[in-house]
Amino acid sequence: MNLKIDTKEKFTVISPKVDSPTANMTEEFEKLLLPYLNNAVPHLILNLSGIDTITEEQAENIASIQQQFYEKNCSFLVCEMNKKVEDVFEKANLLEVMNITPTESEAWDIVQLEEIERELLDD
Repeated sequence: MNLKIDTKEKFTVISPKVDSPTANMTEEFEKLLLPYLNNAVPHLILNLSGIDTITEEQAENIASIQQQFYEKNCSFLVCEMNKKVEDVFEKANLLEVMNITPTESEAWDIVQLEEIERELLDD
């Protein structure tokens, strides 16, 4: 899988570049994303602008990964889905339960707000 990884101070942005997802993309996402839970800065933004299509199984897997991040008190946002990909998430009833933003900059803002919220709750 061709990726762009952009590490920031408070989070990492991962942007896969795949015209057509492969059958093993679900496994590749898990191997790529879940290890970030062990990083000093575990918060992730998954930018899907480079994904043209996705299967319902792959969408459900991304939702499952996001849930694992939130269970560990870490941020995980998905952003910049095209209409075709968004429709798959909608069909699987995932849009309402996931943290999804239309733009990457909005995802940055939410990660930073969630970080502030965690700091306030820890005090």
